[in-house]
Amino acid sequence: MTSDPAPRSTDVTLERGPAPARAMLPAIDDGRSSNPGRDVQRVGTARFLGEDVLKIHDPVWAVVGNLGDSQCYLGVQEKVAAVQAAMSRRIASDDLAVRLIAPTFTLGVSDGQLNGTPGMRFSLIGRELVNDAVSVHVAANRVAGLIAVVACDKPPVGTVAALLEHNVPSVVLSDGSIKPGHDQKTGARIDLVDAFQAASNPDDEVRAQITLHACPGQGSCGGMFTYNTMQSFIGVLGLEPLHMVAPTSDDPRRIDQFPGQLVDCLLTMADRGIRPRDIVTPASLRNALTVAIAMGGSTNVMLHSVEIARAAGLNLWQDVLSQDDFNALSRRVPVIVNMRPFGAYSMVDVDASGGLPTVVNELLSAGYLDGACITCTGETLAEQVARLAPPAADHRVIYSTSQPFKDTGGLRLLRGNLAPEGGAILKLAGVESGIVDGVFTGTARVFNGERDLITALDERAEDFHDNDMVVIRYEGPRGAPGMPEMLDPTSKITTICRQRGITIALMTDARFSGGSVGLVIGHVAPEGILGGPIALVHDGDTITVDVNEDRIDCVELNDPELFTPRLSAWNAAVAANGGLHPDAMLVTHRVLRRMRATALPALLGGGMTGG
Repeated sequence: MTSDPAPRSTDVTLERGPAPARAMLPAIDDGRSSNPGRDVQRVGTARFLGEDVLKIHDPVWAVVGNLGDSQCYLGVQEKVAAVQAAMSRRIASDDLAVRLIAPTFTLGVSDGQLNGTPGMRFSLIGRELVNDAVSVHVAANRVAGLIAVVACDKPPVGTVAALLEHNVPSVVLSDGSIKPGHDQKTGARIDLVDAFQAASNPDDEVRAQITLHACPGQGSCGGMFTYNTMQSFIGVLGLEPLHMVAPTSDDPRRIDQFPGQLVDCLLTMADRGIRPRDIVTPASLRNALTVAIAMGGSTNVMLHSVEIARAAGLNLWQDVLSQDDFNALSRRVPVIVNMRPFGAYSMVDVDASGGLPTVVNELLSAGYLDGACITCTGETLAEQVARLAPPAADHRVIYSTSQPFKDTGGLRLLRGNLAPEGGAILKLAGVESGIVDGVFTGTARVFNGERDLITALDERAEDFHDNDMVVIRYEGPRGAPGMPEMLDPTSKITTICRQRGITIALMTDARFSGGSVGLVIGHVAPEGILGGPIALVHDGDTITVDVNEDRIDCVELNDPELFTPRLSAWNAAVAANGGLHPDAMLVTHRVLRRMRATALPALLGGGMTGG
């Protein structure tokens, strides 16, 4: 990355009136009239922060950030401090009728460190708890304007959901991606996914070298995994300026330039009365999903887009598009980026090739996007792209729609007797083998939990054969509970398949990391713990995946003479075990019990009821 200042075209220079006077930012009538008991801490806090104590009854502006135990979050505090300072300077220089309060931080977990462990159950739950934390902060303090610095992949979605529910002028800044590492012997680029795949390599030295060098520095995962899928989604949605998405976490623009531009956006939104729910509309959600398809994005977008739509007061499948509409869109929209995990490059390369604005411009020019959607800059999506004037596709990292990287869109939703209501998700862009003339036929290998599969892969890898269909159940939103990612087993399976030149498919009621590749199908519902069809699959059953018809079926479950006794046996086992199938995990942790009791199906976002 260059340390030179960004071109002038990326500056957020917007036409707006004079600085807001007090009448333009009215105080909220919340009973905060002068009272020494309530005012004393506001005065003390304002003095400590260097703010004007005479503004303690003015509307509140705030900054929030996501923190956690991984490299994903290491750059957040510096960005929060820079945004806080930019806000403070602008309030003073423009004499804004605003009270700036101290920044706050939410929790976040490290998916990379937790994949394959019981701790991974807390990842999706973390999205819900971040929503809770931001909601409490902005509601209790009656925040009237906010900038959020987000990192990793679940905390940004929880943050955005809370901003939509609170619905006051708000802008998002992604902390940025990590730079790729390099193999010290070959010089080849390596990343977190290489590290997970190397777990099956018998060479201790190779594993050690990848462990030491795959993830240098700070920032979230750099490929088109879930972090960059969702940051691109949020940018195209209109809640983050497009040019701020792709630069790496350590890019100096994130400290030197972006904070002031974000304050410009916040002032513009306040001046014009633009709120998050004005930005997040059916049209902008379709735009964001289109870009996720065109970038070969993570399957997690199907959970998170539903949750973001819900927070905006929308039902994704009724108000935005149906599952059939989504699949039709995925058939029309090609993949136009050459990115990990299905390609060669990372977000650092996308940034050098024009960033998200170039991707959006290619799709706008081809008529795939609605350019009239309003964004946080006060411009429409088309106006924002025109001002940024991004370069054309280089056909190395970013491709045009007329000469795409892959002809078929990245994601597909499947239904069938294993997924009667649909919603089973396949990342078609990541499939490496096994589908012939649009169909895969496999033999079921059933595992009642991820840990059993990992043990089998580690100890008996030779037992897996070409065209096996691995089934992992009791790992859904309520089953795990928490619907963990399956990056560890999918990485091991990918390594076995590449080494032996075979195809081992996988289906589960859990979900996947954006770094998973292969013929892997997640979000199968109803989930196993609820007695969904996946709970009735037996070893040796025949599973078919047909992407011509968008179906996933178990041949044996079409036979009433097999289906009925299997269902009766499953129900009897549940009844004999006090209402929980004996193959499902018992949980005692307070948050896990809350998730098991309240989790929604994957098709509705997989979050906690009311979350």
